[in-house]
Amino acid sequence: SVPFLVRLFPSLLTKFVYLNFLAFPLFVDFRRPELLVNNTISLHLTSEPGVTVGIWHTVPGSRGAEAQGKDQRWYEEALGDAHPVIIYLHGNGGTR
Repeated sequence: SVPFLVRLFPSLLTKFVYLNFLAFPLFVDFRRPELLVNNTISLHLTSEPGVTVGIWHTVPGSRGAEAQGKDQRWYEEALGDAHPVIIYLHGNGGTR
């Protein structure tokens, strides 16, 4: 019966293969990364009209003391300074 159901509902296959409806660890608010990772904030960037990408911006430990107590504007300006930026693409789970 499983192949029959997959044939009728192909979206079921992607749900069970990728399990992107599960958020792990459980009961964690991924919109508040500062509770999980030091020196991190959640931002949303508009890459083109109608496309918004959610990101976490984490500064390295060497700039941790400088980042303490700073607001979102400081993190946005830190993206444009001379320090390198590493982009980590986590996958398609729907959570960061």
